Amino acid sequence: MRYQTEKQRIGILELTFLLLGIFLILLLSYTVNGQGKAPLYREYRGVHLGMTAAEARAKLGEPVMKSNDQDFYVLSANETAQIAYDQFQKVVTISTDYTAGVGAPDYRTVVGTGLLEKPDGSLFRMVQYQSEGFWVSYNKSAAGVPVVTITIQMLR
Repeated sequence: MRYQTEKQRIGILELTFLLLGIFLILLLSYTVNGQGKAPLYREYRGVHLGMTAAEARAKLGEPVMKSNDQDFYVLSANETAQIAYDQFQKVVTISTDYTAGVGAPDYRTVVGTGLLEKPDGSLFRMVQYQSEGFWVSYNKSAAGVPVVTITIQMLR
C-alpha cells in the first residue's frame, strides 16, 4: 500500500467555480428578499409612506372615520382602505381590502411571483425592501367570498 505524500491543491478552475457558486448563492438570497429589485407596489391611489395626513386626505378625500392615528375609507362597495399615522402625522401603513377581489391589482404587480398557498387555501406573499425601509404583502383569504388585502408598511 502506498501513501500519498503530496498535498492536494485547489486549481484555478476549481477556485473560480467555488467563488462563482458563493456569489450566486449570495445574489439569490439578496433578490429573494426583494433587495435586488425595485419595488413593484409602493403607493395606493397616490398615497405613499411618509406623506402627511393632510396630503393623504387630499388624495383620498374625507375619511368615514378619522383620528390622529388612523383614517378609514370606504371607496366603493368592494374597496376599503386604512391609513395609519405615526406621532408626527406621517403615513406609516396603508392597508386596502377588496371584497371578492373586485378591483384588486394582480398579485404579480404587488409582490411578483411565488404566492404561498396555506393549508386553508389562502394565498400570501410578503416582500421586504430593506434599503427602502418598507415591506409589501398580498393576502387572499380562503373564505366563501374571499378578501384580498394589500398592505404597505414602514419597517420598524
